[in-house]
Amino acid sequence: QVQLVESGGGLIQTGGSLRLSCAVVGTDPVSKVYTMAWFRQAPGQQREMIASITFSGLTNYADSMEGRFTISRDNSKNTVYLQADNLKPEDTAAYVCNANIQVRGYGAAPPYWGQGTQVTVSS
Repeated sequence: QVQLVESGGGLIQTGGSLRLSCAVVGTDPVSKVYTMAWFRQAPGQQREMIASITFSGLTNYADSMEGRFTISRDNSKNTVYLQADNLKPEDTAAYVCNANIQVRGYGAAPPYWGQGTQVTVSS
């Protein structure tokens, strides 16, 4: 069994910064973690992508997210990070990570989703 576990969320004031982490954990051996990404979902709104990063480090940001969010990863730890700066109340949401994970012995690399970590920005 493999799962994604996020951490680093919390309550922060407007203008503050947070660093979110998402690690691949579980009992099944992992061959490779392909593209990893961060999404967020506010109550009553659709889930929106923030950024993604390939195994080799190529990044892609949603137009509205570039500039205040920075995605990075540590392949040795199967972990993806999201640095969020100059946070605003409208950034309040559950931040969820996603990754395509290949478990050893399987050819496919299906997408996995974490449970999310809540970020609340106070005005």
